[in-house]
Amino acid sequence: MAEKLNCWEFMKCGREQGGEKVNELGVCPAAIETSANGLNEGKNAGRICWAVSGTFCGGKVQGTFAKKKQSCMECEFFKMVEQEEGKGFILLEQTQVTEFYKKSGSEKE
Repeated sequence: MAEKLNCWEFMKCGREQGGEKVNELGVCPAAIETSANGLNEGKNAGRICWAVSGTFCGGKVQGTFAKKKQSCMECEFFKMVEQEEGKGFILLEQTQVTEFYKKSGSEKE
């Protein structure tokens, strides 16, 4: 079975550590977000990039998941990860889920 791709490998953006566009655009936050390492079987946040603020898609820096969710959910990489992971697919990190419920007032005591 082939190794699963991280977003920077799929998108070929060059923003991974040591990538060809790091000097111009900086290192992508998804490439260095160690708290997400292993989620959806990726390196750092490489397979959960939609949950990381400040990723660079569509030619510009993106905001939080709440602001970019529509474009992320239409992204071919997102769709591929969702399909590859099946029932084990992780949309958000657990801390983000908890924070979402706190802000919406939906968290159960």
